[in-house]
Formats: sequence, structure tokens, C-alpha cells
Amino acid sequence: MYRRRKAAWSNPLRRDADRTRTRMHAAFALTCLLAVIVGITLGRAAWTGGHRAAEEIARHRHTVAATTVGESTHRAGDRPGSPPFTVATATWHYPAHRTHTATVGVPAATRSGDTVRLWVDDNGRVATGPPDPARVALDAAAVGAGALAGTVLVGGAAVAVRLRVVDARCARAWDSEWAGVEPVWSGRSRPGPGAGAGED
Repeated sequence: MYRRRKAAWSNPLRRDADRTRTRMHAAFALTCLLAVIVGITLGRAAWTGGHRAAEEIARHRHTVAATTVGESTHRAGDRPGSPPFTVATATWHYPAHRTHTATVGVPAATRSGDTVRLWVDDNGRVATGPPDPARVALDAAAVGAGALAGTVLVGGAAVAVRLRVVDARCARAWDSEWAGVEPVWSGRSRPGPGAGAGED
């Protein structure tokens, strides 16, 4: 087997450019394998970090029952193109001895006196809820996929540039070799009939 591989590699018909192309294709295959490893590693790291961050946030988030003290109204989205949402003034207690009143997002058709559930922080201020596991997993998958795609693109671009350089060198070498072979092959370099006639 070793002799067979050695003979194939040392084939006199194989040029240096052919060997370089083989090495570049092997390098790209290794790059793809590395991209998978990098993507999985960074994806797992992102999932672990996101899971820990979600647990930390969850320790400082609490749900409370708030009572609306006014009719709900519609408000335009915070950013251009974002859909409008419904808000109402509500009051709640957290901690138990502290009363809070603020305008909060509520379901559509909420009326005054209705009870809505809110996420609040340790001080009782309105806050976002902790990220759910699906969101953490989605973010981790995005990180892993981005790392994989980026590694493949960078490695593929480097291989493509190297192959273009090899192809350009092959083209120049072919032109040079053909310039030396073509006159002999086509017969243009041979003296025609009567060549030398009239010479003394």
C-alpha cells in the first residue's frame, strides 16, 4: 500500500501544480472538519453561558399580580416598522410593603380593574422575564452556525485564492512550453523544399 501511494504521488505525469491542487483540496477538507469542531465548541460554550446567565437573571425576577387603574390604550412601536402594542396604568406591591404604579404592557382589550401578571426585579420595578430555554438554545445554535460558516468561508476563500495563483502559473508555463514546442510540432521550424538551393 505504501509503495502504491508513493508510486502514485511520484507519477512523472503529475506536475507540481497537480500536487499543490491535491494539497489544497485536502486542506479544504480539513478546514471543513475544523469548522465543525469550532462550531460545536462555540455553540456549546454559548449554550452554557446563556443557560447560566438565564439562571442568574431568574434569581432576580419575580412575577406579581398587578391591577389596572385605567383603560388600556394603543401605543406605537418603539422602532420604525415595529407593531403597536397595548398599555395601561397598573399598580402592584413588591415587596409586600412597597406600592408601585406605572404604565405597563397589557393584553389587548384589558379593562380598568383587570389583573395582569408582570415580571419585576428585586426592587419591584418592571423588568423583562428570564430567557426561556428555547431562546438560549436558538442563540447558541446561531453562534455555532455562524462560527462554522465563517470558518468554512475564510478557509474556502484562502484555498480558492491559492488555486487561482496555481492556475495562473500553469497557464503561463503552458504558454511558454507551447511557444517552444509548437514550431517543431507544426513543422514551421523545418526548412522547406529547396532550402539551401542556390547556395554555392
